[in-house]
Amino acid sequence: MLGHTFVTFADNVMVGQLGTAELAAVSLGNSFLFIAMSLGIGFSTAITPLVAEADAAGNRVDGKDALKHGLVLCTCLGVLLFGLILLAKPLMFLMDQPPEVVILAIPYLDLVAFSLIPLIAFQAFKQFSDGLSQTRYPMFATILANVMNVILNYLLIFGHFGFPKLGITGAAIGTLISRIMMFAFLWWLLRIKVKFREYVTGFRFLLLSRKVLAKIIRLGFPSALQMFFEVVIFTAAIWLSGVLGKNPQAANQIALNLSSMTFMFGMGLGVAAMIRVGNQKGLKDYPELRRIARSIFFMALLMDLGFALLFLLGRYWLPTLYLDVGDLANQADNLEVLGMAAQLLLVAAVFQISDGLQVVILGALRGLQDVKVPTLFTFVAYWLVGFPISYYLGLHTALQSKGIWIGLLAGLSTSALLLYLRFRYMSGRLIRDSATQPPS
Repeated sequence: MLGHTFVTFADNVMVGQLGTAELAAVSLGNSFLFIAMSLGIGFSTAITPLVAEADAAGNRVDGKDALKHGLVLCTCLGVLLFGLILLAKPLMFLMDQPPEVVILAIPYLDLVAFSLIPLIAFQAFKQFSDGLSQTRYPMFATILANVMNVILNYLLIFGHFGFPKLGITGAAIGTLISRIMMFAFLWWLLRIKVKFREYVTGFRFLLLSRKVLAKIIRLGFPSALQMFFEVVIFTAAIWLSGVLGKNPQAANQIALNLSSMTFMFGMGLGVAAMIRVGNQKGLKDYPELRRIARSIFFMALLMDLGFALLFLLGRYWLPTLYLDVGDLANQADNLEVLGMAAQLLLVAAVFQISDGLQVVILGALRGLQDVKVPTLFTFVAYWLVGFPISYYLGLHTALQSKGIWIGLLAGLSTSALLLYLRFRYMSGRLIRDSATQPPS
């Protein structure tokens, strides 16, 4: 999971050497991409609990059906999201963003939007592999993609070794090529492994089951909305920061990218919760299901306390990774961005705990195939609690960027509380119902 965010981290760090306007442009372009990615990645998570449940029950046919139908749906969704981003580009000129930032962002967005197609198709294979508890193969693919992205960025952003100097467009090309390679490598890797070969070969894509498609959509659409509601509020933070100016937007991007990387560790544990809860659901061992889930919640809490301490102690140093501190021409802008980013990381240190817990609990609920009520909870937390606070404090008080992030903290904390109460209720009901059923 960290691999997806590290692609953006590499783009930010390397593009940030060009100036704050370029960094803000990547931030603006990625804000559209993140919305689409949230829908694609969220939708693909429907594959994992279906495969995990089939694997625990020893049913390979259902596991292969989940992969085949999920791959078709994810690829179609990737094409659709690519088209929607192209249609949405003119919105940049209506969002009160700095003009120089918009001009730089549009060619970057064209290319990274196309990378959604291989990325979301890759997610279908990743979620399938996760469902079989084989998480290392997607990891190998993302490591390869990140290495290729950094190499291509170095060559194409700065024009080294005779390559053209393309600036942020070079970063977009690197992202696109690396994601195509990531998808192709994982498919090849699964095909050559004997334990996967039966699942990933012999697809008959023209023979699709409406029942399986409907089941994946029924699980995938609410899961996509859950990620959508969270990602869009962080995207709204980018846009609100852009109203304040290019330097607040650049500072927001630094804090957001660092927070996104720690969030991906939580998502990784969320995947573990989804797999293990799905396994126990297949085995119908509900007390063990609750014990395992709570153990993973506790692991997430310990990990997030560590990240909170990291942000607290490193809030002045970490932002320096993104900007050329020795650039005298942009020194005033850089110092302002570094100071604002340090303040945002102070708030981010506090919400590490609620952010990590809510995504892990969501994973456990997806393992239970409980998605509709959690979707409602995420909407309430982020859009009825978090966003109004961000909007008011950010644009109508002296807190500005810091106020925007206080709203994010409120939304994440509300989400974590509501989702935990939902898991406790659902797991408790399953335990009670199983205890009252006569033995078979």
